[in-house]
Amino acid sequence: MKFDIEMLLKNDVRIVVSTFVGISFLFIIVAMILGLDFNGTVNTIQRIMFLSAVYAMVVLALNLQWGYAGIFNIGVAGFMLSGVYTMAIITGDPNGLIPGLGLPLPIGIVGGVLVSGLLGLLISIPTLKLKADYLAIVTIGFAEIIRYTANALTFKTFSIAGVEMGTGAGRGIHLPMNPIRGLYYIDPSNMGLGKTIVGEYIFGFFEIVQVQSSVVVSWTYAIVLIFIVGLFYVVTYRIGNSPFGRVLKAIREDELVANALGKNTDIYKMKVFAIGCGLMGLAGILWQGSYGYTNPTTFQPILTFYIFIALIIGGSGSNTGSVIGGVVFASLLFEGPNFVRRVIMHVFKFDKAPNSIIEAMIPISSLDFEPFISYSLANISSLRVVFLGLVLVYIIQNRPDGLLGDRKELAASIDISRRPVTETREGKEA
Repeated sequence: MKFDIEMLLKNDVRIVVSTFVGISFLFIIVAMILGLDFNGTVNTIQRIMFLSAVYAMVVLALNLQWGYAGIFNIGVAGFMLSGVYTMAIITGDPNGLIPGLGLPLPIGIVGGVLVSGLLGLLISIPTLKLKADYLAIVTIGFAEIIRYTANALTFKTFSIAGVEMGTGAGRGIHLPMNPIRGLYYIDPSNMGLGKTIVGEYIFGFFEIVQVQSSVVVSWTYAIVLIFIVGLFYVVTYRIGNSPFGRVLKAIREDELVANALGKNTDIYKMKVFAIGCGLMGLAGILWQGSYGYTNPTTFQPILTFYIFIALIIGGSGSNTGSVIGGVVFASLLFEGPNFVRRVIMHVFKFDKAPNSIIEAMIPISSLDFEPFISYSLANISSLRVVFLGLVLVYIIQNRPDGLLGDRKELAASIDISRRPVTETREGKEA
């Protein structure tokens, strides 16, 4: 264990920090090119840090299921939604437009995690005997059922045992105020007026150095998320290296052999599916909890595919790879294209973009690429999906083990693939 801890501190943390510092430096250069002021540059780095932390948490939870146990869960977005909406209902104002139970935020967070885990446990009972594609179809179908339920007018407001509550349907639902923002503001509807004593002293210092209070709040929340990513890492690391985790890896390698050795693989898969779904619910709560509002369209199936792409980039079966995949995806692949468009539009001046791809490609025959570039920049959000597909194909063909290489954790408690070198009494190597 001592060796594992030293490796974690000296290698894995160094890799993650170096990756993020390098990406941050790249975005600082971009911000300088765009002429952003200090607050704009700091806010850009904060958004990268925030999204990287969110994706790292969800990818770690997915790695627990797919990377460790080989469970192909395509319903990630649905379990995130269930956690967020449960928290919103538990903490909602009983007298609000969309009534809730009015309970404290910690109870809402715990309730959201438990409901997500319970839903994962319930769906695992009839479905985990399915394999690969069939399991994927069931889980994505279940996630869509959850999303359409939250979007249904029937559940906009409803009552259980005389207690009013609701999901808000397509209009969405309000979430509790960011607790970090609560240090500064008394009333979120009166932002900038109702300052607390703590806020006067803490935020007053940053106002002196001309840092906006909203930037300070966002940075503080992002830093908190970084620490929570560390907790996610420790939890998944300890699970993976426990006897329970070694059975999960054995199931991933060959479930028939694990069964033959006397392990009830169904129970193990049900447990890890519930744990992973609970962590996904918590990640969703921490993600949407800073916005104060959410709606069902946020949790469409493409969110699940984004998370899978991040896991494939980092390397399935590796916790460090999961974090690296989340950071690289969120910063370079998700946010990167928008910044590239802004840089190009800032440096070069283009005419109005054509209305269709046909109009953009016709001038290419005369070596005029400006309409095509202009059209591509105007539709960068749509083209990002195409770019992600190309990156995914390249990774699968050339780096199937992820950016960090073969880092998949073994099922055995020790690496038996290498025979240790010892010395005999005669001083010869054995």
